[in-house]
Amino acid sequence: MPLVPFLKMFGRLLLVAVIILAFSAGLFSGLNAVRERDWKERFATPLMDWLAVAPHPQVTYPWLDRLYGLTIRPADESTLSDIAEERLSYGQVIASTEGLGVRLRRLTNDGAIIDVTLRDLYRDVCEATALLVLTHLNGSPLQERPAIMSNLSESLEVSVAPVTDDSERIDPATLERLVERGLAFVQLDKNASARVYLRLADGAVVQVGMPSPFQPLAWSVILLVFLVAATIAGFFLYLLLRGVDRNLRSVESVAVRIARGELHARVDTRRGGLVRRLGHSFNSMADQIQRLVEVQREMIHAVSHELRTPVARIRFGVQMIEDCATDEAREKQLAGIDNDIQELDELIDEILTYARLEQGGPIMSLREANVADLVRQVVEEQQKLAPEMSIEAEFVGDSDTWGLSDVEPRYIHRAVQNLVGNARRYANSTVRVRCQFDTQTCRVDVEDDGPGIPESDWEKVFTAFARLDDSRTRTSGGYGLGLSIVRRILYWHGGQAFVGRSRALGGAAFSLVWPRRHEGAPAPAE
Repeated sequence: MPLVPFLKMFGRLLLVAVIILAFSAGLFSGLNAVRERDWKERFATPLMDWLAVAPHPQVTYPWLDRLYGLTIRPADESTLSDIAEERLSYGQVIASTEGLGVRLRRLTNDGAIIDVTLRDLYRDVCEATALLVLTHLNGSPLQERPAIMSNLSESLEVSVAPVTDDSERIDPATLERLVERGLAFVQLDKNASARVYLRLADGAVVQVGMPSPFQPLAWSVILLVFLVAATIAGFFLYLLLRGVDRNLRSVESVAVRIARGELHARVDTRRGGLVRRLGHSFNSMADQIQRLVEVQREMIHAVSHELRTPVARIRFGVQMIEDCATDEAREKQLAGIDNDIQELDELIDEILTYARLEQGGPIMSLREANVADLVRQVVEEQQKLAPEMSIEAEFVGDSDTWGLSDVEPRYIHRAVQNLVGNARRYANSTVRVRCQFDTQTCRVDVEDDGPGIPESDWEKVFTAFARLDDSRTRTSGGYGLGLSIVRRILYWHGGQAFVGRSRALGGAAFSLVWPRRHEGAPAPAE
């Protein structure tokens, strides 16, 4: 069953695909988890560094405690791990997920720990940074604001710039929030950088441009995951193809052995997955080659034997001509030589026909023809050759209605003619051609009332140059190729020829069965 190895291979590929997808998803998720934690710490570092060096940040920036729950506790009250404490000692920010928020911790210059929990890290850090800018700008003289803005931009790693009518127009909704709160957070897209507008005490508007938020679909991560997935897929593909290559090498070795003359060599098809189908096809081809070689060998032996008799008679006749004393005797010898030449020509024609059918077959040009008419034609021809016998055609049911079939008329005529001719030679008095045609198949049975054929020889009669009675003369026995030709003609029509015993007449019964309609060119499997 060719579907089974295909399903097995498809199942393996599907399993490999699922493994690769699961691994890729896990790798992508893990990389993003590490990247996101690193981004949180780097994003919050400028703000936390500013607070770490500020004297009394809870007093200087009272809104921090009110809005974000800022606390400062001694370092010895920390429950952090040794690695986290070591990172704190290096001045790094520690970010950890706490419930629905993110908890940030950083060591101050005097050894305390700043601890703040933010619900929305990106928005809260943006707004807290903007409030720091607002606090420092509100308490600064107007002429010093450009320098303070520059210092704040550098320290907090943001861009701080005044907003004028010429630089940017603020939409009404943002302007309304700005008037009500003094601060407006604007982010046009969740993947775009945010801007925070501040309204100073003197009415001036300042814009704070923030860094980009975390990008989970970074090209570097996608490329890395793709390369890892491609490597895994390549490894599994290598394992699969290695097995295919090994099986192909076994097929190759068998082909080499056959080329050396070891026609019995065959591919082991007990294992091999999809290559098993190739092995079966290769073995079928090897069987066909071996059969053709054996047929050719048998034909050479048989032909050499069959040609000896007419050639010997011709040679004998030529010698006899030299001894003929009268014209009448000479004419008799010439007539015998002519008959021998005719017999030799017929034998060669039979051999060529059988060889053409056996070794690849003719180029069948199937067309619609009336098989019933072909049968009637054969019966009429054979009846003229033996008027003393009863040769008749019988059509069962409405077979005449379904007589049209896709056939090669010349070869079907030849097949029926060979069977009726054989039956005529061995019948006592009656030959019957029984036809059964329906929508699917055509069947022609040729029966006679002769001695019949022993069941042990039913298959032998279809062998080339086979004769059941070696004592028979050429006149009664033919050349031993007629039934072989019949079987090959039916083979190339996608049908079968077989022999049995006639229940009605008691003699032999030969049957031809083939499909009434063909789709495309006939290429049946033997």
